[in-house]
Amino acid sequence: MSSWSDRRVVVTGIGCVSSLGHDIGTVWQNVLAGQCGIDRVTNFDITGYDSQIAAEVKNFDPTPAFPSPKEVRRSDRFSHFGVYAGWGALKDSGLDLAKENLDEVGVFLGSGIGGLNTTEEQHKVLLSKGPGRVSPFMIPMLILNMSSGLFSLYYKLRGPNFATCSACATSTHALGEAWATIKRGDASVMFAGGTEATIVPLGMAGFAAMRAMSTRNAEPKKSSRPFDQGRDGFVMGEGAAVLVLEELEHAKKRGARIYCEVSGYGNTADANHMTAPDPEGEGAGRAMRMALRHAELRPEQIDYINCHATSTPVGDLCEVRMIKHVFGEHAYKLAASATKSMTGHMLGAAGAIEMALCCKAVEAQVAPPTINLDNPDPEADLNFVPNTPQERKIDAFANNSFGFGGHNAIIVGKRFAG
Repeated sequence: MSSWSDRRVVVTGIGCVSSLGHDIGTVWQNVLAGQCGIDRVTNFDITGYDSQIAAEVKNFDPTPAFPSPKEVRRSDRFSHFGVYAGWGALKDSGLDLAKENLDEVGVFLGSGIGGLNTTEEQHKVLLSKGPGRVSPFMIPMLILNMSSGLFSLYYKLRGPNFATCSACATSTHALGEAWATIKRGDASVMFAGGTEATIVPLGMAGFAAMRAMSTRNAEPKKSSRPFDQGRDGFVMGEGAAVLVLEELEHAKKRGARIYCEVSGYGNTADANHMTAPDPEGEGAGRAMRMALRHAELRPEQIDYINCHATSTPVGDLCEVRMIKHVFGEHAYKLAASATKSMTGHMLGAAGAIEMALCCKAVEAQVAPPTINLDNPDPEADLNFVPNTPQERKIDAFANNSFGFGGHNAIIVGKRFAG
């Protein structure tokens, strides 16, 4: 068996579902067009809520990815998204599972919160009808590992399998741990990403109580505005993204289309505050340096960063400071955009959808925009690709994700060069 350092990992498939579309091609075209998936909440009566806007997934049917409609009914919306995105990634990759050793195909599909809708609905049943009427499927529907478990069950994938949970860093951790799993020889193929479905009354109320969400209710399309002076909080999104990570020789042998190479992963803690990031981004900076070290890249070799930037007054500037600390003068030469301005903040699925957009950015040699960046914060004086995509050389990129609890996860990738 080859050593850790010899095994290379590439991305060969992408599946996703978001407010901007139910496949990566549609999502990418809408991102390039600067479309925003945020609008007033329609899933329930939003009257009385401080924040009344979100990036909902519309007109979604998970049935094609499931063995039967009965299995759909027995699973939560977050699992619907996750399994569907995994199915999309499988189709996009061209993998023929009948020809694979399924002991070497694994799934790391995380969620920040899991089946919040099931939790809320079944608690109502408990209070109104008593414990005897609570569904026997309640626990398997709500536990956050179930999306990962169901996808492996339905597609008979017997390799490494677990669900990461690190708030908004969840799916970047899933991708990084999948990369490490392939590097050390424990799998040839990994489906990795995240899924989230928290646009429910309890989720909206809880985040609003933290004063974390935008209340720009009269202008939904302009509500998420990372790095802009007018930013007033994040906007919740829902959906999922799953990427197929594959050992390079395995991918070559089957003639796979390769989006990019995953070359580095950083994973650190701020140890600073329950929800607030380190003011100078010190923990995130250590994650970036770790990812660059794994990738054997110098900071000045990074051409593009997909920022975590959620449109919060404090968080965005912490990330700006981290980029300036790590990249020095090169920070002013690279492009760094915040696609949450269009997708909303998909929480545990955010890192994966943003990694998918990094893959497309490398493929197209285009940096996607940050929309609604009309009046940049004076400290946010880097090239955040305001409002319009930029054609530019992208040979190496970084994808940033940071979560409540002080979790930092960063993936570094490269244009595949053979």
